[in-house]
Amino acid sequence: MNKINNKKAYYDYEILEKFQAGLVLNGQEVKSLRTRGISLSGTYIEIKPNNKGFFEAFWVGVNIPPYQSANIDKSYDPQRPRKLLLNREEIDYLTGKIKEKGLTLVPLSVYTGTYKIKLEFGLAKGKKKFDKRESIKKREVERKIKSEISTRG
Repeated sequence: MNKINNKKAYYDYEILEKFQAGLVLNGQEVKSLRTRGISLSGTYIEIKPNNKGFFEAFWVGVNIPPYQSANIDKSYDPQRPRKLLLNREEIDYLTGKIKEKGLTLVPLSVYTGTYKIKLEFGLAKGKKKFDKRESIKKREVERKIKSEISTRG
């Protein structure tokens, strides 16, 4: 199992809830994800209505390079929004939540299993600068405690 994490999301946001969704990808995108990987920083989840009036979730801002640059289709767009596979109840719940002030949907990780590629994303609230400093201090204290325990034990 291959997993790509978005460490910056945990630094910039306070994650309130986590969700998982399948991805709608074409064949070369699946191969490219499995072999090369991607960067999750700067990507986000957007929920918008389709032409039938239902809401759909899309992963925006991700750049999945072509698997073989010599054999790419001329219409292939590596930056196109990728559709997320979610239940209608989940989409309705998330739509209501992101209408609240200060909440957004942030990709946390992409992992590949034997037959599936899934995106884990979180309902997040942006951290202020002092919150970020506080989390850095907490991490440093935990690191010192672990080093003290390892030297004594």
